[in-house]
Amino acid sequence: MADRDFIKQARRVVIKLGSSTLAGDPSVYSRLVEAVHTAREGGRGVLLVSSGAIALGTRKLGFRTKPKEMAKLQAAAAAGQSLLMRSYEEAFAARDIAVAQVLLTHADLADRVRGNNARAALGALLEAGAVPILNENDSVSVEEIKFGDNDQLAAMVTSLVSADLLLLLSDVDGLLDEAGQRISRVEDVADAMRYVRKSTAGVGTGGMGSKLQAARLATLAGADVVIADARRPQVIEDVLSGADVGTHFMASASRLSAKKHWIAFTLRPRGDIVLDPGAAVAVRTRGKSVLSIGVLGIRGDFRSGDAVRLLEHDGTEIGRALVRCAAEDAVVVAGKAQDELPEARAALAELIHRDDMVIWKT
Repeated sequence: MADRDFIKQARRVVIKLGSSTLAGDPSVYSRLVEAVHTAREGGRGVLLVSSGAIALGTRKLGFRTKPKEMAKLQAAAAAGQSLLMRSYEEAFAARDIAVAQVLLTHADLADRVRGNNARAALGALLEAGAVPILNENDSVSVEEIKFGDNDQLAAMVTSLVSADLLLLLSDVDGLLDEAGQRISRVEDVADAMRYVRKSTAGVGTGGMGSKLQAARLATLAGADVVIADARRPQVIEDVLSGADVGTHFMASASRLSAKKHWIAFTLRPRGDIVLDPGAAVAVRTRGKSVLSIGVLGIRGDFRSGDAVRLLEHDGTEIGRALVRCAAEDAVVVAGKAQDELPEARAALAELIHRDDMVIWKT
């Protein structure tokens, strides 16, 4: 099967539109509606991740430039979100398609219960024939609960709803090589990072580096990813037909389970577990659990069940995991064998179970 045949067969599609896309050609909404209508007629479910609220709110509130203060950014997001949804409501009404606003914070997806509720709600919207339009809840988000940008949100939503394809619409043809030529296919996102150039765009927040990070998240969740130029006529239709448009990042053959993807990419580490050389080798190459005797040091203030980084003795991160105890208990058992531990902490000889770890590919 040809690589892009998998795209042609995609049943659930996440499309991300950036602020620069929405601030450009005024016909973008009508073109999007026709593309989504065609996709739905072909039996596909479509979810949109849309930026643009802050840009619209900035103008509505009379700010001369995009604010830098958190409070003013939140105010702009609150003022602009209704305008953004009104634009979508009016555009999709032409095809009698219902749209539904879904605002999320990082904390919604980091919590398993809230994440499962979000998954169920999105599934119900798709079953009802609506198009979910997702955005970060910028009016309440602060640094600790922000996704970073909507590229990352789109990748997390792709994993959340088990989408087959993530389409990141941008203002370039795709990923470009050193000569400025479009790269048609990428098998390993890590190999493509050398092509990232500094973004000079002034409207959005996510440049090509952010899109490649999003591609990494989504491909490891088992989805294909395409970065393509939003300005190209019928770009969505062309991508879904399997045409050689944009840059295609192939779904990873070694996809992560939903739980491990959540550990690796949704949770934010609350501390570090530093391993001695022997433990690092056992964890990295033999898939062993982290034992207390192999721990050199503990950093951070984490609780039982929190995510932590796994570090080699030189500080190199080798993976992420869920720790089985709080930091103060981890400090007590670090470097000790099970028979050296007090009875109350004997169970912590296995500090991290191998099923709760994600080890980075070397």
